[in-house]
Amino acid sequence: MAIVFGLLVAKAQFIGIGLIFIIIPLLIVMYFIFQYPLFGLFLAFNLAFVGNGLSRYIPIPFGLLLDAVIFVSVFLSLVKSDPSGRQSLNSAPFYVFFVWFVYTTLQVLNPQAVSLTAWFYAVRGTSFNFLFIIIICLIYLKDKKHLEIFLYTWLAWSVLAVLWGLKQKMIGLDGAENAWLAAGNASTHILHGKLRVFSFFSDAGQFGASMAQAALVFAIIAIGPGSKTKKILFGLGGLLCLYGMLISGTRGALIVPAGGGFVYLLVNKNFKVLILGAIVAASAFGVLKYTYIGQGNYDIQRLRSALDPEDASLNVRKDNQKIFAKYLADKPFGGGIGSAGYFGLRFSPDTLLANTPTDSWYVRIWAETGIVGLVIHVAGILIILGLGFFKIFNIDDPGLRNTMGALLAGLTGIVLASYGNSIIGQYPSNIICFISIPLIWKAYLWDTKPDEPQDQTKASHSS
Repeated sequence: MAIVFGLLVAKAQFIGIGLIFIIIPLLIVMYFIFQYPLFGLFLAFNLAFVGNGLSRYIPIPFGLLLDAVIFVSVFLSLVKSDPSGRQSLNSAPFYVFFVWFVYTTLQVLNPQAVSLTAWFYAVRGTSFNFLFIIIICLIYLKDKKHLEIFLYTWLAWSVLAVLWGLKQKMIGLDGAENAWLAAGNASTHILHGKLRVFSFFSDAGQFGASMAQAALVFAIIAIGPGSKTKKILFGLGGLLCLYGMLISGTRGALIVPAGGGFVYLLVNKNFKVLILGAIVAASAFGVLKYTYIGQGNYDIQRLRSALDPEDASLNVRKDNQKIFAKYLADKPFGGGIGSAGYFGLRFSPDTLLANTPTDSWYVRIWAETGIVGLVIHVAGILIILGLGFFKIFNIDDPGLRNTMGALLAGLTGIVLASYGNSIIGQYPSNIICFISIPLIWKAYLWDTKPDEPQDQTKASHSS
């Protein structure tokens, strides 16, 4: 009995020490979030890159942790901000995503919804976090250094992601990664004996799209005005991320540089570059579509299959969309948020929506919120892209216009890629995109004409 008692005491002491190591850092983090709500967003931005990867090693719900950090940060942002900060919410991004927030909140009343719990889990990544991130950014992003911190942090994590992906491809997977594949992910990540690299992201699809967005944005920054060091860093980062896109085997990621690059060429105000870019894009398309150059390389071979209209997976997706069209014919508000995809299988596994793959972000929105929700959501995105385009087009500073054009190009690419996968609703793409939007709206604070010094008085005003 004494031995048992001693073991219990020792175990209790061990648990107590473990809790101390958890609680103390948590309290420190909470203190900084309370003092500086923007710190919470910065923390969430960093966790967004590694949370999914860490969950393979540590049984902690990083998604819920991220959502909690964002919620606390937005609450404190609204409570602690001054009137000028709250006035900055008087802008299109806030109103567009507030409308979407209200609509998705009212989805709790949807008579077709099977599970309120599913709504709670799914709505955060469908609309709530979009609005919360935008609120924090509109209130607190006032200094140009915030833009630089965002870009260099994104660059650092993207390079690390490619290096980890190279480790997976060249050296192999570790035990946790193999266990993740064995848990049901091997069917989508090992094709014809070849690994689709996923790095420390949620899956290869998210990794590929994220790398495509990063490659596009970094390449644009590298060719724009700036120091030689900055050009080299972002240029090398862009090349690495392009390779990361290739080894992910994510065919849908091809639309990111194609569509986003076209938007950048338009907003750049240089029609010679537009023509040259169109020629380069057409040449790249021609090589992939009508030649067999590089066909011996599996990664290029898989990328080329994205342009095949007879691809089997494309036809399966079309068949699934016909199923949704028939089901939703008399359901204008959809089947309820959380009724399709992962949360559908988790909370209502015996329903048609749960067992019919959505694949596309927009098909999922259509299935869960109906044609009404789809129209609201897509219209909102188009409004943001359109207004963002004209805001950037009117920026005088060539370097700032180039950087904002890069962010808009990356955002556009992810919006387009989300037709093939639910990219924009997953970390880190969602937080990257919804920080990019307020940065575009805040860019006027840092704008100067080429022959003028920066007007420091602008920094005291909000958009």
